[in-house]
Amino acid sequence: MKNMQYSDILMDHFKNPRNQGEIKDADGVGEVGNPVCGDMMKIYIMVGENDKGEEFLRDIKFQTLGCGAAIASSSMLTELAKGQKIDDALKISREQIAEKLGGLPKEKIHCSVLAAEGLRNAVANYRGQTFKETKEEEGAEHAHC
Repeated sequence: MKNMQYSDILMDHFKNPRNQGEIKDADGVGEVGNPVCGDMMKIYIMVGENDKGEEFLRDIKFQTLGCGAAIASSSMLTELAKGQKIDDALKISREQIAEKLGGLPKEKIHCSVLAAEGLRNAVANYRGQTFKETKEEEGAEHAHC
């Protein structure tokens, strides 16, 4: 991977991705991609219910075909979302993902957008809804990788 001033945290998530893989019989699957750079992500979720009857992400995994920043963003997303109530997990932003990775170069911000989109898409799939991009995703730069 070409070093573009990546943080040690990002490099660790790239080299040792967390929650990578597929969930057989997932409750929801979100598939997103960027046709400009070719990054493709699949986010798998398993939903549980806590003692209060609230739905939470019991498990979350990803499969990503793309650059190191895309893999690291997917990995970090799963770390942030796992165990969270669904509505709280849906609030995870591209900025939070990038910040937790120690920052992303401007030309790689779209990787964190894709990860956040993938989760929203998986939850929409679980709920039987159609995923709709937020203003954050609509306005995001989809630069070349």
